[in-house]
Amino acid sequence: MIYREQLKIPSIHFCNDDYRNQIDAIDEDNTIVVTDPPFNIGYHYNEYKDNMDDDEYYFMLAELVERFPSVIIHYPEALHRLSYESGIIPQKVCSWVYNSNTARQHRDIAWYGVKPDFTKTLQPYKNPNDKRIKERMARGLRGGRMYDWWNVNQVKNVSKSKTKHPCQMPLEVMKNIVSTLPENKTIFDPFMGSGTTAIACIELGYDFIGCEINKEYYEIAKGRINANVGLYREYEELNEENHC
Repeated sequence: MIYREQLKIPSIHFCNDDYRNQIDAIDEDNTIVVTDPPFNIGYHYNEYKDNMDDDEYYFMLAELVERFPSVIIHYPEALHRLSYESGIIPQKVCSWVYNSNTARQHRDIAWYGVKPDFTKTLQPYKNPNDKRIKERMARGLRGGRMYDWWNVNQVKNVSKSKTKHPCQMPLEVMKNIVSTLPENKTIFDPFMGSGTTAIACIELGYDFIGCEINKEYYEIAKGRINANVGLYREYEELNEENHC
């Protein structure tokens, strides 16, 4: 993908806490939730038990999309139920597909309460030898608007960027999402995990708030965030500890 240049030097805040202890302090008028939540399928996280009562689980997600414009990554069936429980129809849905050794080969991404702009990120032209494409490239155009079908590999154990988090999100997927959103908004990830949403915000220049309930995953995210903010001189004075 071809992304716009970093918008600004963003403000990055994150903490090791249950987001429900922090949510009332977050500005609802200036914030968009972007998250890949736990899927409530009994996955083996360190401390968090991924087996809430279904009604309780969907009430938790519905509360987020009712309070904030939200972009949620989930299986299609779960997004259908979330739409039903919240009474909110997504503005847009696209698919993230990947090859894996599991029965599930894709997830969907739904924009609730916010209309994404897919023209801000360019998809490189697939047929650069086509006459029409050559003419566009001669005019300085580098690609077309981003498609709504993203073929991006999962972060696998052999990946150089893989951490100890079992469900680390690909940076490209999170950058694709964040890049479609209004530039003047703060991105809030209540299930921060390994911090990939934060890295996407740093690279694109969006302010970020994140919460991670698990101490080990929080430390992983903090290490990745601090390593990335170190790429920009303006971050040299950033405190090692950031809290929401």
